[in-house]
Amino acid sequence: MASSMKAKVQKFGGFLSGMVMPNIGALIAWGIITALFIPTGYFPNEKMNELVGPTLKFLVPLLFGYTGGYNVYGRRGAVAGSLATIGVIIGSESTMMIGGMVMGPLGAWIIKKVDKMFEGHVKPGLEMLVDNFSMGIVGALMMIAGFMVITPLFAAITGFLTVCVNFAISHNILPFTPIFVVPGQVLFLNNAINHGIFTPLAIEQAAETGKSILYLVEANGGNWAGLVLAFCAFGKGMSKKSAPGAAIIHIIGGIGEVSFPYALIKPITILGPICGSIAALFWFTFMDGGAVAAVSPGSIIALIIMSPKGKLLVNVMGYLIAAIVSFVIVAFFLKRDKSLGEDDDDMAAIDMSQFVESHSAPGEEKKASEGNFEKRSISKVVFACDAGMGSSAMGASMLKTQLNKAGVFVDVGHVSIHQIPEDTDVIVTNTNLLEAARKEAPEGIPIIEIKEFLNADEHKAIAEQIKNMAK
Repeated sequence: MASSMKAKVQKFGGFLSGMVMPNIGALIAWGIITALFIPTGYFPNEKMNELVGPTLKFLVPLLFGYTGGYNVYGRRGAVAGSLATIGVIIGSESTMMIGGMVMGPLGAWIIKKVDKMFEGHVKPGLEMLVDNFSMGIVGALMMIAGFMVITPLFAAITGFLTVCVNFAISHNILPFTPIFVVPGQVLFLNNAINHGIFTPLAIEQAAETGKSILYLVEANGGNWAGLVLAFCAFGKGMSKKSAPGAAIIHIIGGIGEVSFPYALIKPITILGPICGSIAALFWFTFMDGGAVAAVSPGSIIALIIMSPKGKLLVNVMGYLIAAIVSFVIVAFFLKRDKSLGEDDDDMAAIDMSQFVESHSAPGEEKKASEGNFEKRSISKVVFACDAGMGSSAMGASMLKTQLNKAGVFVDVGHVSIHQIPEDTDVIVTNTNLLEAARKEAPEGIPIIEIKEFLNADEHKAIAEQIKNMAK
């Protein structure tokens, strides 16, 4: 029951972040323009400042609506989602991020149902006519409904959420959100939390003040940098050997997923990232820190670029505070722990019999130790993570290298766990996303579990399994 609930939460969170993550580049572009040219920016320019408002009011919500519609019903759904979204945008004085994230998928769902209704009832030669006019009529109705009816509802919701956020900030409640956020990160809900919840609210706040602390609630990676650095200094066995690589990838590349498994080695160490994040948020609150746009990925470089004029030092200090507090706490627990021997390889202790999960009928599962997999034609392998952009891209690159070394030359892609292509032959995903993968994978496709993204031995073992499976 718990694993099923976790998979449902991951799916919903992935659906939300799936509308935001593909458009992070647009948010960064808007953030750069904002940081440079608004009246309080680095290079104030009245003419260039004219780009800021329309981009935020029109382009960003439309992108959310388009992407949400596309995720539900392809390009036709994207058009319907955009039509539904533009109605709430024009009908409101405030930015309609939430409106786009709701109306996009809703518009796509409606046109999907309409198309289903006409399926099999259109005479040959009239398909294009019916398709175009059904989209036009339904789209017009959705625009009117969004403009006249739905906009006030979204305006009320946005206003309520803004009041709640301001209340949390003014009463110093916001710094305690890591108590819930950090455990969610360990469960690989980081993108859902950041881009599904905080980013839309942060955009609203940044539109009014030029920056938002909400961008730094989940995306300030200093707390996890402190944890992996503590493992670099005081870890043992494989955890100590792999931690330096994880630290570099996390701090410079901003891929937090490489750091989360270290907290699972000794769960008590999660107190380090929690306390580090709390300390940083108190600092940001006291010093009026914040970013101008989404810090994605959560790299120190992205944090510097997205820092507004006059707040660069504040934001960098917040990153360092989170890292130092986390490092001290995690180091304390690692130094006290006597259970890890010099040769303990908890990070690499992979139960090979659990490596491959068959998504087909019960009884067809094969143990890796048997080396007796069902032979199949393999041309496409996908590495799946929550958003399909960060850890999966890195994992796919590493896995492809090992496959090539094993003499297996196939297409290795990276995808969201919630958008696995039908033509996939093998799926590789992290332990924490295994339940979601079972639910989302096409029927009969083998699912291979990986416990640590940076463990070359795991990638090598997976490559050998795929080689053994291939006809």
